[in-house]
Parts: sequence; structure tokens; C-alpha cells
Amino acid sequence: MQLYKKLVLAVDVQPEMLEIIELFKKEKNITNIEPVLATFTDPNLPSESIDLALMLDAYHELEYPQEVMQGIVKALKPGGKVVLVEYQGENPFIMIKRLHKMTQKQVRKEMQAVGLVWRETKNLLPQQHLMVFKKPDTNS
Repeated sequence: MQLYKKLVLAVDVQPEMLEIIELFKKEKNITNIEPVLATFTDPNLPSESIDLALMLDAYHELEYPQEVMQGIVKALKPGGKVVLVEYQGENPFIMIKRLHKMTQKQVRKEMQAVGLVWRETKNLLPQQHLMVFKKPDTNS
């Protein structure tokens, strides 16, 4: 049986973060991660090149969220998914600054604006929403 390794594109706007990834790659002999330097408005990914985009407590930090998400949608293959993990803005008992939290309603509205369709919210984490969005298939 042949194992297939998926390529992971680690996208960041800070070259220093990508340098840290390179160090970990060498230290751990990891061969399937490729650092990608983005800009504040563009994730710098080729069209229809990714199956999945995962953003962990990062979306709310974007200076130009709509532009970045448009770039991600462009980079997604038809039927590709975006998974966003964000602290629950609806819960006042989560001790984190309000500007670092988002409500499901807010996230769903912003993802819909860039053409993504909400699929589900998984309640796996005690303080964060794990929301799954999909790029529509071109055949649908």
C-alpha cells in the first residue's frame, strides 16, 4: 500500500513566521509543508489549487478580510472547503477581548459575501466555533 502525503501550504504575511516553519521542517524532517508569503490583501495562492483552507483564530485579525477571502475562494477547487475557528462572540463569559471574538451570524454573513456556503458548525471546542464553509461546485 502506497501512502499519499498531502501538501500543506503554510500562508503568512510575516516572513519571520515562515522562517520558523522552515526551521521546524528541517528539525522534524517534514517534507510536505511549503511556506507561502502572503500580502495583507492576497494569500498568494494559485487559482483552484487547494482543497481546504484552515484559519485558526486568524480571520478576525485580517486587515482586509474580504480581499483575502476572495483570494482564498479563487484558490479553492470547486467544492473546496474553508474551516474557520474563532472564539465565540456570543459568549460573554469567554475571557478574551471582544475584538478577538466573532459571532456565527457575523462569520456566516462575511463568508456568504465572498461566495462561500455555510455547511455546518461543529460544537467540538468549549470556547470556539468551528465553522465549515464550501465553495459551490461549478456543476451545481
